[in-house]
This record gives sequence, structure tokens and C-alpha cells, in this order.
Amino acid sequence: MNTAAQNFKIQKYITFVSISLFLIKILAWYLTHSVAILTDALESIVNVIAGLIGLYSLFISGKPKDTDHPYGHGKVEFISSAIEGVLIALAGLMIIYKSVSNIFVNHTIHQLDYGIYLILFTAIINYVAGRICVKAGSKNNSLALIAGGRHLIADTYTTLGICIGLVLILVTNIIWLDSAVAILFALIILYTGFNIVRSSIAGIMDEADEKLLEKMVDTLNKKRGVNWVDLHNLRIIKYGTTIHLDCHLTVPWYFNVHEAHKEIDALSDLVRNEFGQSVELFVHSDGCMDFSCSICDKVDCKERKTNFVKKITWTMENISTDKKHQIIT
Repeated sequence: MNTAAQNFKIQKYITFVSISLFLIKILAWYLTHSVAILTDALESIVNVIAGLIGLYSLFISGKPKDTDHPYGHGKVEFISSAIEGVLIALAGLMIIYKSVSNIFVNHTIHQLDYGIYLILFTAIINYVAGRICVKAGSKNNSLALIAGGRHLIADTYTTLGICIGLVLILVTNIIWLDSAVAILFALIILYTGFNIVRSSIAGIMDEADEKLLEKMVDTLNKKRGVNWVDLHNLRIIKYGTTIHLDCHLTVPWYFNVHEAHKEIDALSDLVRNEFGQSVELFVHSDGCMDFSCSICDKVDCKERKTNFVKKITWTMENISTDKKHQIIT
């Protein structure tokens, strides 16, 4: 099963879980009449909507490339993730509004013990589902799954906080704590929504993924081939589950086309082994220049013009420049 199919299958299960947990939270609210539990249930409505949106986006992103979408349909995941982030933020605002309004309205709470047991159960299921989503999304480079997983984990912490608040109400019988707890965790929900929207916009705008680039550079430094004189103009763009990588690889100038292509294949194999088979590489080969000798430690080179001085350590900054590296004297 390919990564797109795996992501879609996981999202189907997550959507089913979200619907089931929403119904359990509604039952808990019906039993208790707690506004904190109601706000948690309202937030679960967002989980359900977000799950359906994520399911649709993963269905679209899994479609093969076509003439209208030569890079595939993966960017739809950024859009679905942004929508989910906005919905999360709106849920936080709704919770704050409802909680503030409830402070000035007298209400009674019933059967808190049953309510606590029910939503504590939903918190455990949410956390497990969220971790599965984040792990699968990170492995398969799916922003939609990662966003959904972070949402579920944030929902877990919110629910646990509400549980603590309900226990305090049960012990102290201070009813206004119900609204205070709901407001506190609504602020956490707002923060989560903002971060998801921020990540989605960064993906749509092809913002550099610094963590991915740093990991890529570290891998290339540790496992660079002996004939890789230099590497520059490296760029990484994400398209859903696909990572698109461009770079220029400098090899000895006297290599023929087949020898140069062999080095490109070695570079491609290295990257795919480390980052998965969903990596697309477009590697341009350059022949080395006389000034390259000072940074080339190839010992069997018969065309060397100057002595080797030092190897250039690739960094996030110098590997991205569109310029062959050299030692400036």
C-alpha cells in the first residue's frame, strides 16, 4: 500500500473515532449540564468537520499527477490544514463567549462523577489517535495528518484540564470554576489553531522547512561521496507527501555522462534511503573548475592543478547559494 493510501486509511479511522467521541461528550454534557463539558463537545464538532475535510484532502492529494497538476495534488493538504486551523480557532472563540456568558447565569451541575469518567475516557482515546496521526504524518510527509494529530493531542490536554476543573468543582462546589476552566483551555485551543494556520500558510508560500533542510544537510555531510566535489543551489519544496529537491552536484570535469549520472544516482539513493521513496530529485551536474582543487580531497585525481587545502562543510546557508564553493585567498 502506497503512502497516500495509508494516509487515507488512517484518516478514515480518525474520522470515525472523532464522531464516536463527540457523541460520548454530548452524553456527558446531557448528564452533567456542565458548560466546560459542553465546550469540550463543541470543540469535538470541529474535530469531526476537520476529519471530514482531512479525509477529502487526502483523497485529492493521493490522485496521480496529470497534465493540469504536473507536481501532483499534494498542496491541497495545506489548504485543508489551514481550514482546520481556522475552525479550531473559531471553536476557541465560541468556548470563550459561552463561558463568559455562563458566568453571569445561575446553573446547576449534576452527576459530575459520571461526566468525569466519560470525558476522561475520550481524552485517552484522543491522545492515542493523535499520536498515531502525528507519527504516520511525519513518516509519510502528510501535513494533513500531522495537523489532525496535533489537534487531537491538544484536545486531549484540554479535556484533561477540564477533568481537573470538574474534580475541583466536585470537591469545592464552586460553580463559577466551570466557566473559568473552560476559558483557560479555550486560550490553548486558540494557540493551537494559530500554529496550524501558520504552518499551512508557510507550506502554501513554499517557505523553507528549516528542520528538514538541516537534517538533509547533516545527512549529506556525513555520507558525501568521494567524487562529490561540491553541492550547491539546493532547494526543497513539499507537495503533500512528496518532497521535491533541486540541487547542483559538482563532479570531476573529466567524467563522462555515464560516470556523472552514476554519482547522481548515488546521491538520489542516499536521499531516498534517508527520507523515503516519495522524494523527487532534479540534480544538475557541474564539472569542477581549477579553483575546486583546493576543496577537493579526491586522492587519485590525475588532473589536480593545486593542492587540497580543506573540505568545505556544507551548511544550511552555503548549500543554498547558486554559486560553486571555493576558498577565497
